Amino acid sequence: MFGNESIVYYLAFIPTILMAITLHEFAHARVALAFGDTTAHQQGRVSLNPLVHIDPIGFLGILLVGFGWGKPVPVDASQLRHPRADLLVSAAGPLTNFILAALAALLVRFPAILELLSGLGLGLGAAILITIFVQTNLVLALFNLIPIGPLDGSHVIQNLLPSSYARQFAQFNHSYGYILLLLLVLSGYVLPRSILSVLLGPPLQFFSSLLLGK
Repeated sequence: MFGNESIVYYLAFIPTILMAITLHEFAHARVALAFGDTTAHQQGRVSLNPLVHIDPIGFLGILLVGFGWGKPVPVDASQLRHPRADLLVSAAGPLTNFILAALAALLVRFPAILELLSGLGLGLGAAILITIFVQTNLVLALFNLIPIGPLDGSHVIQNLLPSSYARQFAQFNHSYGYILLLLLVLSGYVLPRSILSVLLGPPLQFFSSLLLGK
């Protein structure tokens, strides 16, 4: 059974993760379109409608086991007008989540805003919502920057490497990326501490402290 704290958490988390995934995928699609790739646009992905970006099974996985996915935005690199455009397209999603986290965190940096919300009886609820919103977007950004295919980080690193190494890196991720990602996720069920928590814990703590001051 869900306790009151769990209900409050999910009431804040569900709209937060919907917004975080939607804007993450929208950013990929919009930047790709800006650089000449119309693939996502033709599939209706340059949209702020969550329904076009949410994968039902992936979203259910997020809610039930804490791991899931959205619908990946299709990108045709051959249509991109700049040789490094794929780097910007890949980075756009995580960068958007970082920006969302930073903007939300500004609310706790202005006491007048929290005082106003408190006066309306929304102070505690707003503080909880802001914290969940910031940390959810940070987790989504940091997770996607792990340099393992098919995550965004693999494309970012691939575009920063010299061409010969980039091809080898892409081939490695094509062959083993999904397996490595699955092992990372499953590590939390077989090891005392999840490898993902080891990787993401320190940067998450750093950015949470930086933005929220705690």
